Amino acid sequence: MRYLSLLRGPYVARLLLGTLLGRLPAGMTALVVALALRGAHAPYSRIGAVTAAYAVAAALGGPVLGRLVDRAGQPRVLLASACAAGLGYALLAVAPGDAAAAFAGAALAGAAMPPLEPCLRALWPHIVEERELDTAYAFDSASQQLLYVVGPLAVAVVAAAASPAAALWIAAGLGLAGALVVATAAPARAWTAPPRGAGAGLLGPLRSPGLVLLLVGLAGAGWALGAQAVLYVAYAEEHRGGLPGGAGTLLAVAASGGLVGALVYGAAPWRAAPATRTWVLAWVMTAGFASLVPLPSPAVMTVLSFLTGLGLAPLLAASFGLIGELAPPGTATEAFAWLVTVVSTGNAAGAAVSGVLVDGSLRAAAVCGAAGIGAGALVLSAARRRLVPPAVPARPPAPHGAPGEAAGAPAH
Repeated sequence: MRYLSLLRGPYVARLLLGTLLGRLPAGMTALVVALALRGAHAPYSRIGAVTAAYAVAAALGGPVLGRLVDRAGQPRVLLASACAAGLGYALLAVAPGDAAAAFAGAALAGAAMPPLEPCLRALWPHIVEERELDTAYAFDSASQQLLYVVGPLAVAVVAAAASPAAALWIAAGLGLAGALVVATAAPARAWTAPPRGAGAGLLGPLRSPGLVLLLVGLAGAGWALGAQAVLYVAYAEEHRGGLPGGAGTLLAVAASGGLVGALVYGAAPWRAAPATRTWVLAWVMTAGFASLVPLPSPAVMTVLSFLTGLGLAPLLAASFGLIGELAPPGTATEAFAWLVTVVSTGNAAGAAVSGVLVDGSLRAAAVCGAAGIGAGALVLSAARRRLVPPAVPARPPAPHGAPGEAAGAPAH
C-alpha cells in the first residue's frame, strides 16, 4: 500500500519513468560497446580501453554536471547533456572501427551522461510527504536494479534483430527521451538550489566531513560489487555444466535480492535514524559477501548470491536521505552525483584487484569482495556520530497544488 500511495502522488510516476528511461543507456553501454567494436574487428585490448574511457569519463563528468545543475537548474543541464551524450553514442555507431572515434565517442557519452539520478534525488523531498521519503528512496533504489538486468537484455535483442549500431542509436534516443520527460516536468522546471555558502569553493559538498566519510564507506560497497562480478565469472568457469546460465545467473539473482531488499526496506516503518540504518545495513551486506568465501556448491552459491543483494539497495536507500541532509546548502545535486562516482570507482577498483587475485585463488577473490564492504562498514560505524545531520526546523508539507510550488530549495 505504501508504494501504491507513493505512485499516486503528483509527478512521481512520471519522474521515475523518465529517470529509468534516460538511465537505461548506462545499463547498455558496456555490452553494446563491446559488441559494436568487436563487430568492427577491433582487438579486445581496444574494447577494454574504450569501455574504461567511458567509465572514467562518467565518473569525472557526473559531479561537474551536478554542480552545473545546482547553479543553473535542471532542465537546461539535462537537455544539453543528453544531446551531447547522444552525439557520443552516434559517433560510436557511425565509426566503431576507428580507434580515435571510438575513444572520443565513449568519453563524450560517459562525461555527458545526463545526471538524472542526482536530479531525482534532489527533487524527492519536494514532491512527496516527509513520511514517504524512506519509501521513495527505497523505490528509487529498487528501480535502479532493473537497469542492469533490462539494459543487457535490450542490447542482446536489438543486436540480434538488427545490429549493435542500432542499439547505440537507441541508447542515444533513450537518453534524450528520458531527459525530456524529466526536464519538462513542473517540479524540475521549478526546482532551484539555495544559495551556496561563501566557503563553498572548489570542494563544494566535499567540505562536509560527514558526507565525505559516508561516501568513503559507500565506495566499499562498490568495491564489493566489482569483485563479485569477477568472482562469479571465474566460479562459473570452474563449475561449467553445474550452473545453468553461468555468471549471468548469479548476477541476476544478486540483483533480484537487491530489488526485494529495497522493496521490503521501503515498506517497513523504521524507528532507527538513517545514520544508524546505514552502518547496520553495511554490516548486513558484509555478512552476505562473507558467506561466499567458503565457495559452496552452485545451488548454495545461487542462494547466497540472493543474500548478497539484500543489503545493497537498502543501504543506498538509507544513504540517499543522509546525503541530502549532510550536503551543504546549494550542493545537493552535486553530492548525489558524487555518490554515483564513488560507487562506480569502487566497483572498478574492486574488479581490478579481484581480477589479479582470481587467477591464483577463487577464495582470495571472494575475500577481496567481503573485505571491501567490511572496510566500508567499519568506516561508517566509526563515523556514525558524524553521519547525524544537524538539527533543522521541520520543512513544510510537500505541496500537491500549483506546479510552481512543487519544488524549491532543498532543506538542510
